[in-house]
Amino acid sequence: MPATEAGEAARPVSGETPVSGETPAADDRGGRPRVPARVARALVLAAVFTCAACGLVYELALVALGSYLVGNSVTQASIVLSVMVFAMGIGSLLAKPLQSRPVAAFAVIEGVLALVGGLSVMGLYAAFAWVHVYQPVLIVVAFAIGALIGAEIPLLMTLLQRIRRQDAGSAVADLFAADYVGALLGGLAFPFLLLPTFGHIKGALLVGVVNAVAGIAVVLWLFRDRLRRRTRASLWVGMALVLAVLTGTYALADRFEITARQALYNDPIAVAERTPYQEIVITRKAALSGGADLRLFLNGDLQFSSVDEYRYHESLVHPALAGSRGRVLILGGGDGLALREVLRYPDVREVTLVELDPAMIRLARTYGPIEKLNGGAFEDPRVTTVTADAFNWLRDLRERFDSIIVDMPDPDDVATAKLYSVEFYGMVKRALAPGGRMVVQSGSPYFAPNSFWCIRESIAEAGFATTPYHVDVPSFGDWGFVLATPTAGPPPLALPADVPELRFLDASVLRAAEAFPKDRRERDVEVNTLVHPRLVDYEDGEWKLS
Repeated sequence: MPATEAGEAARPVSGETPVSGETPAADDRGGRPRVPARVARALVLAAVFTCAACGLVYELALVALGSYLVGNSVTQASIVLSVMVFAMGIGSLLAKPLQSRPVAAFAVIEGVLALVGGLSVMGLYAAFAWVHVYQPVLIVVAFAIGALIGAEIPLLMTLLQRIRRQDAGSAVADLFAADYVGALLGGLAFPFLLLPTFGHIKGALLVGVVNAVAGIAVVLWLFRDRLRRRTRASLWVGMALVLAVLTGTYALADRFEITARQALYNDPIAVAERTPYQEIVITRKAALSGGADLRLFLNGDLQFSSVDEYRYHESLVHPALAGSRGRVLILGGGDGLALREVLRYPDVREVTLVELDPAMIRLARTYGPIEKLNGGAFEDPRVTTVTADAFNWLRDLRERFDSIIVDMPDPDDVATAKLYSVEFYGMVKRALAPGGRMVVQSGSPYFAPNSFWCIRESIAEAGFATTPYHVDVPSFGDWGFVLATPTAGPPPLALPADVPELRFLDASVLRAAEAFPKDRRERDVEVNTLVHPRLVDYEDGEWKLS
């Protein structure tokens, strides 16, 4: 702010009396202790600190919610941050006429920001669940929050200069120091405290309450002598209404989340759990045949249906075990269904299963319907479970396995796309014993052919010979896999000679599985790497169109 502007900002308006030097801010009734300017500045900077923390939490909450509901966290972060930064500039310009009444204007802006930011996650969740419109609403909400945050800075600068005139450079330094340190606090509080403790909806509402108290109460109390009695009373009532709305909504948040979540699923929800890694939802639908259709969803994506999951897991596991299989490694598959198929071979000596989310393994062990479906596989003494990120776990691995089964969620964002990268398959290759086999679930060659062949090309780029194949899984559609070995020629697609009795797969089905129709055969696609996660773009484009 130029020095001339700072001087203008310090002039009294509407009957307000500036406090210069160390002169205390007098109370309008004279019956209360006066506040020294140094204390007043500290309180305003504390409000700056708190409001900055709240503002960053709003940003991170929008990014995280979009990643959960839509996927592709990079795109969600880019949209939210770019729109909000742009809106902050617009908000700063729009705040210029408000500097003549900075106290009232700041209180109103903070009240609106507390409401919009606190209710933002709930509003977006409702738009996604019932209106089926997310991205346009996200842009509007991000713009509104950004504009309100941007309007804070000019008004706070004016308030600081009203307390004590200061060189513009020093005032800006103090203001932005408090702002940036507050942003640090908000950035750390969101993933480590608010999200795991309160969740998305309640966390945003709680931050809205803090925003209202810090942004309105401190300023209204500190500058209470600068406002007409009616204006002051109106602003206090307004703040009380904001707090009433936010706290009342907080009390109803659990019921809202249950109702909105159910709107996203066709069948009744039996279990819903938000973990630090994902949202786990299990639905159950009674069937006329007497058996229930149990379905597992991770972040809204179907992982299996109990009606036909055996088709998927038989196709995934048994071709990979046609070679040596004394030691088997399963990456992913925390539901234990692939593990169930592996354990059907008595000559499998040990199985190591690596799953990121311990809550998934806990449910597979203790939730009756899933435990029954996997046959209590985790209780087999041959099984060792590891809760870790498979990518980082493989980096430090010094063991080798005869067969490796990669059963990961679909790569719809950068975090999961790394588990389908050339670098990842290179580490898997290093973990394979001589003559070993790897199989990878590779998505749908019908709905997402570019993604399917990108996975196949990435495996080949890592030095594997590959055999792609696909089968029909009714709940998924046409679904594909890639069998791979670090040998010169592609591995034969066959069942073990001692294969147990299967419900779906046999030699004739496997022969047909190698044939791809003309419109779904191999394509000219790029490989997926850590530096260039092209698979995310393929997935995002294809599944949105399907």
